[in-house]
This record gives sequence, C-alpha cells and structure tokens, in this order.
Amino acid sequence: MAHQYPGPPPEQPDGNPYATPRDGGPADPGYGHPQGGRPGEPGYGYPQAGPEPGYGYPGHAAPPPPAAGGYQGGYQGGYQGQQPPGGAGMTLSLGDIAVTGDTIMTPAGPMPLRGAVWTATDMSRTEERIPTHAVVLAIVFFLFCLLGLLFLLMKERTTTGFVQVAVHSGGRHHSTMIPVQSPEQVMYVFNQVNYARSLSV
Repeated sequence: MAHQYPGPPPEQPDGNPYATPRDGGPADPGYGHPQGGRPGEPGYGYPQAGPEPGYGYPGHAAPPPPAAGGYQGGYQGGYQGQQPPGGAGMTLSLGDIAVTGDTIMTPAGPMPLRGAVWTATDMSRTEERIPTHAVVLAIVFFLFCLLGLLFLLMKERTTTGFVQVAVHSGGRHHSTMIPVQSPEQVMYVFNQVNYARSLSV
C-alpha cells in the first residue's frame, strides 16, 4: 500500500513553461525571466510602447496662456526658443524680486525696469555684549591675578533684523523683507539695490 498510484501519471498541461515544447521551437521563458527578447517586444512584462501621439505639447505650439494675476514664472511671450527681450537670464535677485532683461518680476506681476524707483530701508540692529565664556574666564583668572579682569573687555556683536527693499514702477509697488545676520550682509543688500538703480536709468 505504500506506493499505490491510481493510474498513469497525468500529462503535462500545454501552458507549462518548463515542459518541452511539442513543436520543437524554443521554450517560452518562465516567471521572472525577460519576455520577448527581440527588438520592439516588451521585456520583463512591462509594455515598452512609445508615447502616444498627441501627448504633451507639440514642438511648434506655444504653452497655454498664463492665469490671471500673480507671478507668471518669467517671460511668457514669443515662440519656442525665442530669447526674452533685453538679454537672457536673471540679472539680479533681491528676495522675491527678480530683474530679468528689461523686466522686474515680482509676485504681484511684472513691472518695467526703465524708470523704476528702488528704496532700501535698514531695519536691523546690532547689539554688543560680553560673551558668557569671557565672564567665566574673568572669574577664574581673578583668583590668580587681577589680569583676569581683562577678559571682560571681550565684546561680541550680533546683528538681527531685516532690510526692506521696495520697488515702484509702472503704477505697481512691491516690497520685500530680506533677513540679515551681519553688517556685511546689510551692505551687500544696499549694493544690490544700488546696482538695480543703475539698471533702471
């Protein structure tokens, strides 16, 4: 009773990928093997067809018209490949104000560069204080000699605040606040505004 079989072994089904093909051709690859193998046929079970016609924008068509109001993301006019007027690329950026060619781009919309009025206001403050480590060193060295009091002459300068940059042109006005952490950054923003003024002449 140990090795009883109810009949002859069953035939292998036709869909078995590991069975020898009856027509003598190459066997179909099994699960996990690349499908196809000839150029143009999908591999690994994923379709490899090209993009459908009409998908995306054709090369000769212009992008859709911009939405009303708000920042338009750069020069919108012209045909594909045309350079923006007045040169290519961004010349200057101050916070969310960008100068591109002969246009000032702001979140409120584009403004003409010619005749623009630029204003910069320093709203930062610089504080001077004795750092904590200088006080600790003065106390420690005071016990040994009076020269430890010289550590109290150490000063630490910190700058906090913003520089407000405003531009008025073409009947529009926009201002932005640029954070600064040092007097050098304040001077850098003022120099950038002076450069923008020279471009606006």
